[in-house]
Amino acid sequence: MNKTELISKVAERAVLRNSLVSDVINALLEVASEELAAGEKIKLTGFGNFEVKKRAARQAKNPQTGEAISIPATKVPVFKPGKALKDAVKNG
Repeated sequence: MNKTELISKVAERAVLRNSLVSDVINALLEVASEELAAGEKIKLTGFGNFEVKKRAARQAKNPQTGEAISIPATKVPVFKPGKALKDAVKNG
């Protein structure tokens, strides 16, 4: 499912115009991105949690040459599903 399909399904279920739902979803994604970039967590009870984790710098090997390379430390967004979402997926 892509963003357009998501907007259509939400609009249909909530009996709202696609343009209104699109504005809301775009605003939600902007706010979520800004909060995660600021290091905040987003907790959606029953759905899951979004947060930023730090990955330490590490050494790796180039698989083609075998040469050692250095991978710098970075921050990555992670999602941990909540119990209700896990159960919904599990039970199909």
